[in-house]
Amino acid sequence: MSTADDIFAIFQRRGASAYFGECVSVTAHCLQTAWFARREAAPQPLVLAALLHDIGHLIEDCPDDIAEWTEDGRHEAVGAAWLARRFGPEVTEPVRLHVPAKRYLCAAEPGYLAALSGASVHTLKLQGGPMSAAEVAAFEREPYFREAILVRRCDDRGKVADLETTALPEYRPLIEALQR
Repeated sequence: MSTADDIFAIFQRRGASAYFGECVSVTAHCLQTAWFARREAAPQPLVLAALLHDIGHLIEDCPDDIAEWTEDGRHEAVGAAWLARRFGPEVTEPVRLHVPAKRYLCAAEPGYLAALSGASVHTLKLQGGPMSAAEVAAFEREPYFREAILVRRCDDRGKVADLETTALPEYRPLIEALQR
């Protein structure tokens, strides 16, 4: 099985479920996140990172109802570790950092927290809340922090009911071009 086949099988198996308190499925959310990254003229590795940023939710079991989440599942670390066996850091690091990017933006950007969806606010609490000043400084030293912020902003936007996007199979050439 190819990397693309593995990814498509994961989305096929678990991606149709509702995206944790949002009005879209997990697959629709990921496709929308990648679609917004393309609209931002993001480089190809970042488009793929946007597409795969939540793969950790699909490869680890977690409650479907976000109200049942009592601790952070660290889906960004789970997903980045799975992806690191298949892709380079230009794909995996923005995935690993997309949750810290939310925490960073809550600390660094007035009004960001107020714009988050209710589900995102709930998970933010489980993920440690807004960063401290020391955490902000450390995050800004991460080599891929700017890319993670772009993925995060696309992630925040990728919750639109019935938005027409590129279909998942159309990402096969990108996956094949960037896989190790």
